[in-house]
Amino acid sequence: MKTTDLFSKLSKRLSSLERLKKLDDKKSIPSILEEKGVSRRDFMKWAGAMTAMLALPANFTPLVAKAAELSDRLPIIWLHMAECTGCSESLLRTDAPTIDSLIFDYISLEYHETLMAAAGWQAEHNLESAIEKYKGQYILMVEGGIPAGENSHFLTIGGHGKTGEQNAIDASENAAAIFAIGTCSSFGGVQAAFPNPTGTVALSKVTDKTVINVPGCPPSEKNIVGTLLHYLLYGTLPALDVYNRPKWAYGLRIHDLCERRGHFDAGEFVEEFGDEGAKKGYCLYKVGCKGPYTFNNCSKNKFNSHMSWPIQAGHGCIGCSEPDFWDTMGPFEEPVADRLYNTVFGGLGADATADRIGVGLLTVTGIGIAAHAAISKFKNPKEDEE
Repeated sequence: MKTTDLFSKLSKRLSSLERLKKLDDKKSIPSILEEKGVSRRDFMKWAGAMTAMLALPANFTPLVAKAAELSDRLPIIWLHMAECTGCSESLLRTDAPTIDSLIFDYISLEYHETLMAAAGWQAEHNLESAIEKYKGQYILMVEGGIPAGENSHFLTIGGHGKTGEQNAIDASENAAAIFAIGTCSSFGGVQAAFPNPTGTVALSKVTDKTVINVPGCPPSEKNIVGTLLHYLLYGTLPALDVYNRPKWAYGLRIHDLCERRGHFDAGEFVEEFGDEGAKKGYCLYKVGCKGPYTFNNCSKNKFNSHMSWPIQAGHGCIGCSEPDFWDTMGPFEEPVADRLYNTVFGGLGADATADRIGVGLLTVTGIGIAAHAAISKFKNPKEDEE
């Protein structure tokens, strides 16, 4: 689609949203942001950054800003399943609220167990009423894995003994869009790790409707809000990868965007935590970084008010946005190189394979990333120290 046609299409979509009645009597999002000290300039800078994240041209920034301002026009139901509430906490509990978290504070959250005052039968009634009142209109966001089937009793909610699985099924049935927030909801998370005694599964396993996965432990607040903005703009689901993750957020590996990538390419690696390489900010692959195997945009978004992220702080990526990461990415401080790969060089660990091939083969696909990492040791830097 041509850029001009897309601009026209999104403009019409937002105009239709603008005609919708506000769902409550709260102040508008622009007025709330102003009260919180967010200038129009800062808001537009934020909208520009979100526009870039969504892979839209810069001249679409006013549309993204408008979508954010209209985000209180669509009802949202947020369910908690088997989880730690970390995804909600990362978005809402900050000492210096970002524009992302402020917007999420004032969208029309019809049900959110962490935030609402209601409890007991009143909370159950609120959920049932919201599902019925906004049938076919609401966005469903689910946080946490779901004990399912014969194990569904491990998560029982409310006085009527209704299971979390049944709540998720009922809420999914009439949702306009469904987002799995966090790795637990997207893929099962730590609850589904071996031996998975509670039979926990991903949200997508209990509904036959399309689920947009927004994994991470926790996911970036920008990936949560950005997914919502995309739906507001388009009214349709975004382009998804093979694991139903939005490509605009999960299209590149941590490795592709890593600030330590130059050290990786130069063969400069941390051999153990606290060594000279660690002090110089060398690549963390040798101490377990799973960045070459993990798709996310953490280095762009960062955490703690966008201050830092694990690799910047000195610890490798643990692959938390990948399916079954708890089982497949561990031990977290050991390289994946210990696993065997079937390659043209035989069944070798990734690092062992790399030691046998030259720099000229580093672009080979498949094992190329793991191979590249291990090529560092033409000469062990510790030998220099000796």
